[in-house]
Amino acid sequence: MSEALLTLTGVHTHIGQYHILQGVDLTVRRGELTVLLGRNGAGKTTTLRTIMGLWKASRGGLVFDGQDITRASTPDIATAGIAYVPENMGIFSDLTVRENLLLAARAGEPDAQRLEWIFGFFPALKKFWNQAAGTLSGGQKQMLAIARAIVEPRKLLLVDEPTKGLAPAIIQSLITAFRELKGMETTILLVEQNFGFVRSLGDSVAVMDDGRIVHKGRMAELAEDRDLQQSLLGLSLDAHQ
Repeated sequence: MSEALLTLTGVHTHIGQYHILQGVDLTVRRGELTVLLGRNGAGKTTTLRTIMGLWKASRGGLVFDGQDITRASTPDIATAGIAYVPENMGIFSDLTVRENLLLAARAGEPDAQRLEWIFGFFPALKKFWNQAAGTLSGGQKQMLAIARAIVEPRKLLLVDEPTKGLAPAIIQSLITAFRELKGMETTILLVEQNFGFVRSLGDSVAVMDDGRIVHKGRMAELAEDRDLQQSLLGLSLDAHQ
């Protein structure tokens, strides 16, 4: 098994008076795609936002690639090599597709070869290159959000429900893109409700409930154990393709 790239140890996060994360222990291994599952309100998005420094851990620690990032700022965390695709996409609606990607490229201009690689998965972005992002369809906006995160190589990609509202053909493009990213040594932590999608991609899985990790293991093992699925998630993965 590969070494840990990201480790959360006893992480608590408060948002106002609400105690959302209540001692999260999570390991994301280098080169793997780790799936974070759980019912709505379990704390999955809060976990991603805490990793990214958007919300600060009130207790516990986070270590990324050997660095303690518990108190690091979001820009410093991004510079260290973590990119985040939030559920609300996080694109700039008034800017063109091109301008959105220019802003995401730290060097100021995206690498032409990497752009062509991205266009191979998401050809609509090339078609609407000079169009305002706010005029794109929901699926096209999701493509742009993911493209922004991968326009430069990243060590870790945090992705919150990328297939929400997408057509099956686009979802298949995402599967191919994430597989290629793994082959390019990008580690991925993915929150997703499309279980057919994560079953085909996931290496490791962690299940959250009430702000804690209640199960860790290999995705293939959970995918084969319907009783465990029912116990942990209150559903069978087969029922949610």
